[in-house]
Amino acid sequence: MSHITAAENMSLWKGRQDPEPNSVRWHQMIQENSLVNLGGLDKPAGVALLGFSCDAGVRRNQGRLGAAQGPNALRQQLTNLPWLQQSPLYECGNIVCSDDALEEAQIDFAEKTTLLLDQGHFPIGLGGGHEIAFASWSGLSNHLKKKEDAPRIGIINFDAHFDLRDPSCQPVSSGTPFAQIAEVCAHNLWNYHYACLGVSRMSNTPVLFDRADALNVWYQEDLQMTLKNLPNLEAQLDQFIHQCDHLYLTIDLDVFPAAQAPGVSAPAARGVSLEVIEPLLMQIRDSGKLRLMDLAELNPTFDQDAHTARLAARLVHQITLNR
Repeated sequence: MSHITAAENMSLWKGRQDPEPNSVRWHQMIQENSLVNLGGLDKPAGVALLGFSCDAGVRRNQGRLGAAQGPNALRQQLTNLPWLQQSPLYECGNIVCSDDALEEAQIDFAEKTTLLLDQGHFPIGLGGGHEIAFASWSGLSNHLKKKEDAPRIGIINFDAHFDLRDPSCQPVSSGTPFAQIAEVCAHNLWNYHYACLGVSRMSNTPVLFDRADALNVWYQEDLQMTLKNLPNLEAQLDQFIHQCDHLYLTIDLDVFPAAQAPGVSAPAARGVSLEVIEPLLMQIRDSGKLRLMDLAELNPTFDQDAHTARLAARLVHQITLNR
């Protein structure tokens, strides 16, 4: 496990520069954040990009390898987007999982995420496999428990998979993060608030549905995620948000149809369209409770014409608007 520094990644941020006024792009706004804890705000609070360059969880879960290259592929699509935000933008480097050192990489990513939150930033995790979820949530919970005895953290996962595989029966992987989180919540006597939106019946065994029911997970199958049903989805999402004080948003890009997101570890035969998911993301963004987000399973090896990376860049852009 190693850390590619922010300074090393700054060379990735190159793009066009227009002569007209009011034409600034992401690559012209990005600043280096060395993630040094100086006992307070090292830099003014802003949007902080932290990569999780890891394939180990996908390998353990028998998925298609290549997600370790996802963070930099996403940066390449962000670099030329117009800058419409207000906050500063920071490059924080990549946590790199070497060989099979997954657990160590998760600890390192969680520590860096906690530091960013302590400094007032809005972290965006760039995956990497969906094993990033346990690391992101751990970073948020470590930050919040310094101030709250039992933080009410809502997890909202847009995903074709529950990722609730029992870690006691198999190695920790991209398929176990939300079961790991449930175990930590139970140990701490915290309520477990998990929403999984876009679940596919053909991608989850019956035991995973049973486990989701036992954990009182709110889930919506891909068949339910339609424009016709959008008002109902928005009402239910509002109820879920109301139960929580803090939100962690995670997007597994395999929730989208394979035609929209071919470059993922496990392409979806059906999936959920962007026109359904995007309004829900805006609802989460505008709730005032969103503390961090990440994106997972971007696999450039299979990403025809960078369709998936462009989609992921749009999602980041939309979530960071109004910040």
